[in-house]
Amino acid sequence: MKKFLLFTTLFSTLLFAQVCLAAPKINELTPGIAEKGGYEVVGVDDTSLSRTVGSIIKIALSLIGTIFVALTVYAGFLWMTAGGEDEKVTKARDILQAAVIGLAITLAAYSITYFVTGAMFSAQQAPTVVGGEEPPVVPPVI
Repeated sequence: MKKFLLFTTLFSTLLFAQVCLAAPKINELTPGIAEKGGYEVVGVDDTSLSRTVGSIIKIALSLIGTIFVALTVYAGFLWMTAGGEDEKVTKARDILQAAVIGLAITLAAYSITYFVTGAMFSAQQAPTVVGGEEPPVVPPVI
């Protein structure tokens, strides 16, 4: 059984991990936010905070996806080898149900975060000029 779980984990990691890494790059969604807010942008490079947090989120999502696939395969294996025993079928059904609920919660949390950050960044757009007058410049509060 241990060999089967090891094989399943390695197989799902190699084949399905790249699918989970398809998250958008946060730096492409937030161009010029600091400049529009009146801050000077100094030294932003590949090791910026947003890039680091994005990398951590990608790794966490790929790990969660791999765990979901492994649990699904394990539950399916238990169900197929139950041989009509109700206890094994119930255990497999509970594992599968928990895996699907966990994946749904993870995807909902990611979707809500993506929506909220998108709404925040779109609300921080530069004000539009109405009637040919420039809006007053308000210094940032520190």
